[in-house]
Amino acid sequence: MGSCAAPSTKQWHQFTIARSLQQCPLIPIHHNMTITQIWPLVVIRGDVNRVTISKHSNIQDGSGSVLHFTHKSAANPDDYPLVIGEDVTVGHKAMLHGRTIGNRVLVGRGAILLDGVVVEDDVIIGEGSQVLPGKRLESGFLYLGSPAKKARPLTSDEIDGLLYSANNYVS
Repeated sequence: MGSCAAPSTKQWHQFTIARSLQQCPLIPIHHNMTITQIWPLVVIRGDVNRVTISKHSNIQDGSGSVLHFTHKSAANPDDYPLVIGEDVTVGHKAMLHGRTIGNRVLVGRGAILLDGVVVEDDVIIGEGSQVLPGKRLESGFLYLGSPAKKARPLTSDEIDGLLYSANNYVS
C-alpha cells in the first residue's frame, strides 16, 4: 500500500500495487487504483474515480497508453470507473476511458474504448479500432474498425491464445 498526492486537491489517497509490479519512474501512478503489470510510459489516472486491473493482466508500454474514467455527474449519474478483468492484454498506445473489460480480452495496439463500453469475456478488439460510448461487445467475437463492428466469431485457437497472450506478458 502506498500514498501519493492528488495534483489538484493536496489530499492524500491510497493505492495498491501488486508485489510483482516493479515501480518504474516513467509510470505516473495517481491515487484510487489497484494494479498489476504495467510497462513504462503508461499513464494511469485515478483522480476522480477508481481504476482496477485484475490479476494476470498487463498494460503494454508505448508513449500514449492512457487509462482513465469518467466521474459521477448529473449527465452521468452511474459514473464509469475503469475495471479491467483477469488475463487481459492491452496493446501499445491503447486508450481506455471509463469502461468495464471482462476476462481474457485482447485490446489491440492503438485501440480506443470510450465511456460506458462493456467488453464481455473472450473478445479481441483489433488494432486501431474505436469502440463508441455505451457499446457492449459480445463474448466470443473479433471486433474491427472505427467504429468497431463485430467481424466474426473467434476460433477455439484464438480463444486459447487470449490466455497465452496474458501469461506471456505477466511475470
